[in-house]
Amino acid sequence: MLATLRHRDFALLWVAGLISVAGDFALMIALTLHAYALTGSAIATGGVFAATLIPSVLLGSFAGVFVDRWDRKRTMVTADLARAALLLPLLTVVSADQLWLLYGVRAATGIVGLFFQPAESALLPRLVGEEQLVSANALNALNNNLGRLVGPALGGVLYAGGGLTTVIVVDAATFAVSATLIAAIRADARPDAGGGSADGVSAWARATGEWLAGLRLIRRDRALRTIVLASGIGMLGEGTFSVGFTPLVIDILEGGAAGAGILSSAQAIGGLAAGAVVARAALTTSPRLLFTGGMIGLGFTDLGVANAGTLVSPGATAVIAASAFMLLAGFPVVAMSSARHGLLQMLTTDAFRGRVFGALVAVHGLAILVGLGLGGLAIEVVGVVLVVSVGAAMSILGGVFALARLPKDVGMEPSGEAAETG
Repeated sequence: MLATLRHRDFALLWVAGLISVAGDFALMIALTLHAYALTGSAIATGGVFAATLIPSVLLGSFAGVFVDRWDRKRTMVTADLARAALLLPLLTVVSADQLWLLYGVRAATGIVGLFFQPAESALLPRLVGEEQLVSANALNALNNNLGRLVGPALGGVLYAGGGLTTVIVVDAATFAVSATLIAAIRADARPDAGGGSADGVSAWARATGEWLAGLRLIRRDRALRTIVLASGIGMLGEGTFSVGFTPLVIDILEGGAAGAGILSSAQAIGGLAAGAVVARAALTTSPRLLFTGGMIGLGFTDLGVANAGTLVSPGATAVIAASAFMLLAGFPVVAMSSARHGLLQMLTTDAFRGRVFGALVAVHGLAILVGLGLGGLAIEVVGVVLVVSVGAAMSILGGVFALARLPKDVGMEPSGEAAETG
């Protein structure tokens, strides 16, 4: 783990990510608090999350086309500075009839983020050796969980003390600091040529052709196709878990708002510990086993959370039991996400990485939205425990599907298909 962080450029990217993730989680909790304070509506609060997800569904895949054209370091710096500027209109949201502006800003920053995330994942192989890719992704997962742990608490404190304005200023500052750190990266961040573009055609036709070339690569490469499909199956379960989390904690576990906070913190703490463990294990363990085992393990821990209220008595005991499962969930989550990103980076040539990760973002967003919608409807009919349990089973199904379909030596050598797809 420490050897990976000794890479100067990766360390800069890692610290930049930690700062901006913490700021973004601080803003997210402040925006939900602000929306609820203005409206008293849980639906209005949920709109904050929807406004973030919808752009990834509509534009996530296509954004990867431009990530494979542009200098990736410059793309990330520009995205950070743009997001800092886009936060400023939030300073004017002081009444319920201005809530559309809050959603609009969240959607706009989400769109800009669609360029940052694939650019970061595509650049990472330039910053560390291939044997350290899964380890590097595990360290990124560690800072995401640290940001998830610190950010909401920071956002709540800042919002209580200085209102939304204070949180906006702090989050904008984190984006500026992140941009400064990324700008200091020395590695060549220009993508390789050969991404499937054609000469003599219009700009729109060229972009469309490059986008389709990326989708063809995923369709033709069995390993890439399997990873994306398995992840989509798992994200359906993530959507049902997200929509069922609050009623599960309040109505079944009888943990109240404090219980919800305890469970969220438990998962983040588990993720922190897992980041260090998986970063070390990735040096000796097959990424195929980390990915599939992570999906299956996450499904079983989610099953435990869903049924904690039936395994033990509701109340403090159930919250403790569910928290134990959430703590354990940090390990399979980090293993799954780190190995998935490492595999995609190893299996895809540089010229196509932006589009592959853009497609993954789009599939994840769509699957979560479907899970949110279907899960919300199903909870009213069959109850939250069964719905969250079925969602957990989706993660297990995705892991078993990937285990059966992925070659045992996947990730040992880069795929050559990207170079052949035009």
